[in-house]
Amino acid sequence: MKRRRIVAGLAAAPWGAAWHATAAEQLPIFDAHVHYSHDAVALVPPKQAVQILRAAGLRGVLVSSSDDEGTQKLLAEAPDLIVPELRPYRTRADTSGWTRDTGIVDYLEARLAKYKYVGIGEFHLYGADAELPVPRRLVALARERGLILHAHSDVDAIDRLFAQWPDARVLWAHSGFEPAQRVREALRRHPRLWCDLAYRNDQADGTLVDAGWRAAFDEFPARFMVGTDTFTPERWHYIGAHAAYSREWIATLPPALAQNLAWRNAEALLRANPPR
Repeated sequence: MKRRRIVAGLAAAPWGAAWHATAAEQLPIFDAHVHYSHDAVALVPPKQAVQILRAAGLRGVLVSSSDDEGTQKLLAEAPDLIVPELRPYRTRADTSGWTRDTGIVDYLEARLAKYKYVGIGEFHLYGADAELPVPRRLVALARERGLILHAHSDVDAIDRLFAQWPDARVLWAHSGFEPAQRVREALRRHPRLWCDLAYRNDQADGTLVDAGWRAAFDEFPARFMVGTDTFTPERWHYIGAHAAYSREWIATLPPALAQNLAWRNAEALLRANPPR
């Protein structure tokens, strides 16, 4: 079934075409989903990585890495720009097996004792695996320190995370790759759930904003943010293009909503409290 899309009435709207043209060029972007893992460090050294981020016009970047050394190198290079989170992966191999590996708990505890972060993630967690001892300890560590959970999860796991910790702040990576209506339902159930749009393009095609997603943005204007997801080193060279793509479709929205999605929501969630 063909997706219904809407185009903001730029000529008739009070913000008009002039707003869109200016915003598309100048709108700041906070990228809420970037990885700088060991292979990215080798391909794109820290100084070059920061140059890429600044050239893209980013005002903030949520960064995690496998292992955590990449995040620390980037943070040391640009403390004004980088917002660090702790990924529970020592290597990429941990992505699939971490929920049953007690060594992950030791790793998290050691890094949390040494460095400061705004959150734990991005981690991959699905369904009943959220009830396993290792993920439960991850949630407990976040709760002890008041950290955000950045979860690449299905709806079931999101519900289970909130059952464990009702006051958690959860950033839902990729909005779960769920359709807009399912995302809205989850946001209605969980007032402390936020969504990133990393590695998605169904919300907009060029400047054409999908009707279902536009309804989600209107209903929850403070709960969405954008992200690139540099899950492979090569995607570091896509950060500028992704920022430009994001500006194009976001700038078709009313100014207040556009600024929320582009940077204000991420700023409010990720910089509301300093790393701990």
